[in-house]
Amino acid sequence: MTGQLGSVMQESVQAALTWVRAQASSFGIDPDIFKQSDVHVHVPSGAIPKDGPSAGVTVAMALISTLSGRRVNPEFAMTGEITLTGLILPVGGIKEKILAAKRSGIRHVVVPAENEVNVKEELKTEQLGDLKIHFARTMEDLAQMVLLPAGEPDAQTKST
Repeated sequence: MTGQLGSVMQESVQAALTWVRAQASSFGIDPDIFKQSDVHVHVPSGAIPKDGPSAGVTVAMALISTLSGRRVNPEFAMTGEITLTGLILPVGGIKEKILAAKRSGIRHVVVPAENEVNVKEELKTEQLGDLKIHFARTMEDLAQMVLLPAGEPDAQTKST
């Protein structure tokens, strides 16, 4: 792992990798790939310290995408802490993360199901506009939402 990651984020990346290894065959990934290859996770902007568990689900989906060849739908952003059993735990800063995703042109955001109360209490409908918020309890739920079928181009590729 590189990119000036704090200890909590390092643990989150390790948890994501462990979960992906355990679930590899269910995503069409040859489990032997982990014996034959190293996995290196780099989070850009190395001079900027990063920490916290919020990127765990995103790292796991990026690993699945890379190793399985299935693309993540680029219209989706996601946040959440991953457990070794694939549960998605709540994280802080939901309002700020959702509004940042909207400013970046994201159309769908997946947040932990336990953060639904934060969405309802902290965000107004007019702040969301046409942004769709989805809730996930497990990594399997998340994968069904964001992973495109094998070989399917994403929405951006289809439109060009």
